[in-house]
Amino acid sequence: MIALRRIVTLLGVLVVLMGILWMAQGAGLFPYPASSFMINQTPWIIRGGLLAVAGLAVTWAADRFIR
Repeated sequence: MIALRRIVTLLGVLVVLMGILWMAQGAGLFPYPASSFMINQTPWIIRGGLLAVAGLAVTWAADRFIR
C-alpha cells in the first residue's frame, strides 16, 4: 500500500503543477509557446486553479485514506 500511496501522491503533485502552469499561461506570466491559445485568457486561470485544488485534494486523500 505504501507504493500505491506514493504513486497517487505523485499524481496529485503533478496535477497541482499542471494547474499552476495553466494559471501562469492564462495570466500571461508564462507565454510559452508564443502561439499558445491559453496566453492571457481568463478562463485558463480559473481552470488551472480548479485543477490545482483537485490535485491538492488527491494528494490529501492519498495521505489520509490509503494506509
